[in-house]
Amino acid sequence: MYCVIKTSFRTSKTDLDRLFACNRESARVWNDCLSHAKEHHKQTGKWIGKMDLQTLTKGQYHLHSQSIQSIQERYLEARKNAWKAKQAGYEHIRYPYKTKRHYPTRWKKDGFAIHPDGKIQLSMGIHQGKREKPVIVHASHIPQGKVKEIELIWDGQLMLAISYEDGISPTANSHTGIAAIDMGEIHGIAAVADTGQALIVTSRKLRSIKRLRNKKHAKLRKKQSRCKKSSRRWKKLQRAINKISSKTDRQQQDILQKMSRKFAAWADEQQVKTVVVGDVEGVQRNTSKRKKDNPKKKRRTRRQNQRLSQWPFGLLIMMLSYKLAALGIELTKIDESYTTQTCPVCGRKKKVAGRTYKCFCGYSMHRDIHGARNILAKHKYGEIRALAWEIDKITYLRPTG
Repeated sequence: MYCVIKTSFRTSKTDLDRLFACNRESARVWNDCLSHAKEHHKQTGKWIGKMDLQTLTKGQYHLHSQSIQSIQERYLEARKNAWKAKQAGYEHIRYPYKTKRHYPTRWKKDGFAIHPDGKIQLSMGIHQGKREKPVIVHASHIPQGKVKEIELIWDGQLMLAISYEDGISPTANSHTGIAAIDMGEIHGIAAVADTGQALIVTSRKLRSIKRLRNKKHAKLRKKQSRCKKSSRRWKKLQRAINKISSKTDRQQQDILQKMSRKFAAWADEQQVKTVVVGDVEGVQRNTSKRKKDNPKKKRRTRRQNQRLSQWPFGLLIMMLSYKLAALGIELTKIDESYTTQTCPVCGRKKKVAGRTYKCFCGYSMHRDIHGARNILAKHKYGEIRALAWEIDKITYLRPTG
């Protein structure tokens, strides 16, 4: 399986300056891709292709050729994803247009050499017929396995993101069970299995961390608004804001890793073969502005919009996918429309006010477990209906340890 680790490194002052220059040069490549694509579209009315981009940018940068190709590929991928989003109905999505001052530089398999003592040579390629001197760094940690790619990133300092193959193949299992997940902003994972067991992994800690970050940001932004942009004090406040953001991102990463790990262990224990998760993509985009045309529909508050826009469900699904794949468990998405509102017994739709779903017919269930049961029924039978088994036990976990 492919894994990525982030590690610090040490190098000389000269090579450190060259690494900063690499990310500035990568930004120049990205900006040139934008300008070439715009000019090509003006002249031909069509999108520029990979071969044309390579021809226009060949031999112009102080970077390895594969590093330049990587930036071009990322530009084309971003454009393709924007097109897909537009086809799916998200008309407000824009094609890549923002210029950059810094952009992460990547070295692929032919662009670096790793020595047993931890020394890494990062090739700078050939420029104007002359091979440039490689950059030498000493990484604090090099993973065991075949390294596929090295990326120069910024996280409070320059660091290396090393992609490698750990040599571990996904295990095959003989499980036959099905589990369903109803993702939420308060309870990150609410799951049921067809064994009658249920699991809730709360994400209240993450919610609290983000609320504290928002308050700190608001206080610093207020002070920054009184400063002249790019002044010494403005930059000092910006560094403080970036430091708080980096800390919160690390805390979020840790919490999501623990949540996904706990669920993967529970799913394996319940002998689950397929995990179905409700697709919540788009819920964070339905902001109040789009609801003004419909006065009957209740508008969200600014606070609720902020919480939903900062809900990291995409990261959680990504972590679940590779952890479950390592155990031989398949993860699939289905449409979760009305799974929280619909009663599986009488079919009546009712918006939930509290943490418990109560229907007029007498049916009652924990709100998130109710949603997960309906997702499982929708996957298994193609419709929301009552299941033949009841929930025996609900296990509550926190993303700690």
